[in-house]
Amino acid sequence: MTALVFVDAGKGYEIMGVFGRDKTFTQPVNLTAAFMAAFHVGAIAALFFFTWQAFLLAVVLWWVAGSLGIGMGYHRLLTHRGYKTPKFVEYFLTVCGTLALEGGPIAWVATHRVHHQNTDKEGDPHSPRDGGLWAHMGWIVTGKAMHNSVGELLPYVPELRKDKFHVWISKWHWVPLALLGAAIFAIGGWPFVLWGIFFRTVIGLHSTWLVNSATHMWGSRRFRTGDTSTNSFWVAMLTFGEGWHNNHHASPQSARHGLAWYELDLNWYGILMLRTLGLASDIKYPPLRQPQSQAALHWL
Repeated sequence: MTALVFVDAGKGYEIMGVFGRDKTFTQPVNLTAAFMAAFHVGAIAALFFFTWQAFLLAVVLWWVAGSLGIGMGYHRLLTHRGYKTPKFVEYFLTVCGTLALEGGPIAWVATHRVHHQNTDKEGDPHSPRDGGLWAHMGWIVTGKAMHNSVGELLPYVPELRKDKFHVWISKWHWVPLALLGAAIFAIGGWPFVLWGIFFRTVIGLHSTWLVNSATHMWGSRRFRTGDTSTNSFWVAMLTFGEGWHNNHHASPQSARHGLAWYELDLNWYGILMLRTLGLASDIKYPPLRQPQSQAALHWL
């Protein structure tokens, strides 16, 4: 099994292959794995109940949950405070985020802040230094998942723990998705549920997980960031712009991740739309930084 090695500013980072010495295989499977398995079965079943209406519903909900919810809401607004919105917009984006089946805002935001604090070091919840599969989903479905340790995560989200709505929705984050499932079942039956809930959710989950795994293993680097973050066009397309991960690690608070004209960033365009409507302000932009010139990326 080959290992990917980054050399950045004199520091070396050995990244395991997708399965080489992966921490996933040293941990017991947890309860979350059962829910994930059920959703994957539902996603496969959706292929046998295809309708164009169900497919279009899945695409729309993929954008609502993945872009409005995770990218613009959980990540760039709640985690990094890259811009400000009125509270009703913040709460709306948060509810959209719960539709992604990635947990409530308190656990999601805290886990991501821990990742930035300890990127590719001891304490990083999903570093590929512990294995590619671990970084992708092993950290969620095996062992004691960090996102279930709410008490340990609270110190990382002092502003959210004081907000009654975020505390409530973090406890009942599964309710919006359940209500949505019931509603679309009443409208379109099982094809709508299988595509709009199961298939769409599984695609969204793996897209988000690719940011944790693929964009710390493969891709290009514009900035020296002292970690293994990379930019990946195909991950960016699956996540509405979150795949420009090296750009993001260089300027975490920036609301804009795609910096070059060819780096499509739909989440950034969504934030600009909110600004045009008078619903976004105090937008953080990336500071001018000198791109790296000779960071080495090679295979052993």
